[in-house]
Amino acid sequence: MSAKSIFTITELTRYIKNQFEYDPILQNVWIRGELSNVKRHSRGHIYFTVKDENSRVQAVMFAGHNRYLTFDPESGMKVLIRGEMNVYEPYGQYQLYAKEMQPDGIGNLFLAYEKLKQTLEKEGLFAEERKKPIPRFPERIAVITSPTGAAIRDIVTTIKRRYPVAQITLLPALVQGEQAPASIQKAIQRVEIAACFDVLIIGRGGGSIEELWAFNDESVARTIAAARVPIISAVGHETDFTISDFVADLRAPTPTGAAELAVPDILELKRQLNDLTLRLNRRVNEVISREKERHRRASRSYAFRYPEQLLKQKEQQLDVTLDRLKRAMENRLVQPVHILQRLDQQLVSVHPQHQWKQVKEQQQRLKDRLKVSMLEQLKRKQIPFEQKMNELKLLSPLRLMERGYNLTYDENNKLVKSVKNVKRGSQITVRLKDGFVHSNVEKVSSFMEEE
Repeated sequence: MSAKSIFTITELTRYIKNQFEYDPILQNVWIRGELSNVKRHSRGHIYFTVKDENSRVQAVMFAGHNRYLTFDPESGMKVLIRGEMNVYEPYGQYQLYAKEMQPDGIGNLFLAYEKLKQTLEKEGLFAEERKKPIPRFPERIAVITSPTGAAIRDIVTTIKRRYPVAQITLLPALVQGEQAPASIQKAIQRVEIAACFDVLIIGRGGGSIEELWAFNDESVARTIAAARVPIISAVGHETDFTISDFVADLRAPTPTGAAELAVPDILELKRQLNDLTLRLNRRVNEVISREKERHRRASRSYAFRYPEQLLKQKEQQLDVTLDRLKRAMENRLVQPVHILQRLDQQLVSVHPQHQWKQVKEQQQRLKDRLKVSMLEQLKRKQIPFEQKMNELKLLSPLRLMERGYNLTYDENNKLVKSVKNVKRGSQITVRLKDGFVHSNVEKVSSFMEEE
């Protein structure tokens, strides 16, 4: 056995408590049973036991939840309870933490109520963004309720007391029994067809869940949600909640509360009007006093005491201003002319014809400079050239030809330097100083042979 497998009592109890908390079924469970050992604590909590034929479980309902109870729990009473199962660590025992409790005789109705509530909530019929605002000053108010109940008397009395200018129209309807849902629906449809009411109050006085069940009907709830007229739901007492309360644009705790929410208090409006009137009068008097003071200061000003002098000053100022304006206008007129002239000069300077003329003049200057440079270069080269020519003349064979010498070329235009280069019958060309002599060789002899 390892030390890690040994639990303390606290660790074991906490482990079991966690198992309860992680189980979604145990965190929101409905149970049916009989109450026993019901005890009320001075702080408002109720401690009791819930049992059946074979088992029992300890339970507690804290004051925050039991204040919504519509009955007084007693031992021996059969009830339907919704709550969560958990472990009370100091005693190591599990118990039920009750959140809702109803007599078992109507438990099925509450289950149906919870199911419909969840369905409509998922569809978005309870969402705040779809609720219509209640007009602040309604002129025509429709009321759907029983014509003989206390609710209509409370509503009419409250509205007449608070806002007698409003017109009240009663649309009688059954508010209890099997025919009540259809009757309420028909009355709402009549209000929609009339389309002349600013607000609609639907409700009745308090009662048991069976008596209020018409306002938990799905068809009534959907009709209220689809209505165009703003609806105030006022069903039962402050602790009674029906499906109509959730789908209506505004819930009132009681029919009297609905009347108070539907209309303003005319006495309060008169008080506010009187306050606003007093504030407006004070403000007007302040403005009048301030303007009177301004008028008084203005009447004592220089302009009112010496208007002629002021007029002359203004005339002089006008002359000065006109002169300044005239100079400014002249400057504005002259300045564009100067700008135009400068632009014209710039345009002329960049005009192709002007540029071509400049290029042509530059070309002529370059040609003149080139001509002078060539003449100077020619002069510099001419003297050495003449010297070289004279030297060449001295060395040239042509100078020898002038003294009777000549040059002989064979048929291939090669210079003949020896008799060995020619044969009898070959053609030769003799160059003299003033021309050529073409002849055939008849005989070839050397100086060696003649000796």
